[in-house]
Amino acid sequence: MYSLVTIETVLPPSASICDVRNAQQTWFGSADYFSAEIWMDEEVNAYHEAGHALMALMVGARVRYVTLEPEWDDGPDRFAEIRVEWPLDRFTRKQLYEKMVLVALAGPVAEMIHSEEPLHPGFVAEWAGDWEAAWIATGNFLNSDQKRVAYLESTTRTIYDLLGQDHHWAALAAIVDNLIAHETLDGEVVEEIVQAWL
Repeated sequence: MYSLVTIETVLPPSASICDVRNAQQTWFGSADYFSAEIWMDEEVNAYHEAGHALMALMVGARVRYVTLEPEWDDGPDRFAEIRVEWPLDRFTRKQLYEKMVLVALAGPVAEMIHSEEPLHPGFVAEWAGDWEAAWIATGNFLNSDQKRVAYLESTTRTIYDLLGQDHHWAALAAIVDNLIAHETLDGEVVEEIVQAWL
């Protein structure tokens, strides 16, 4: 039995020039700001979504599709989307939420590695949805805000190291190349791409 989760890349309402200088906290280095103009770049979106897709496959979930051309329905403005299916019978409750955290944060981390700007994902407006998804998931197995923040920061560092490995980055880059070329990839295609590298 699978459960479906959608991760959307949402553009904040004030995104014409989005500056997060008031939240300059980073843990790998320092960066002054992150502009939403960058966020609207197709290549940046592709790296972000490829991060989600690669991590989903690595942790045992299934990608239904990933796209740079989501349908513009009544929901928030968004520039990319991925649908992930979780095999509910394969993981304990805690394992499932831990894996959801990994997938949620892998998009921002892939973007950090690509841009060479290691920012704190909790302080970048464009990643608020990813951080919120990870935050909600941690609430299912950690009971204090301090522990949740520490866990998310530690997990982000782990993902950074993991995706930075040559074979993982090559797989992610291959997803990006195909996503830019085709705009939408079915999950089976993503699996084929990843299998060639891992």
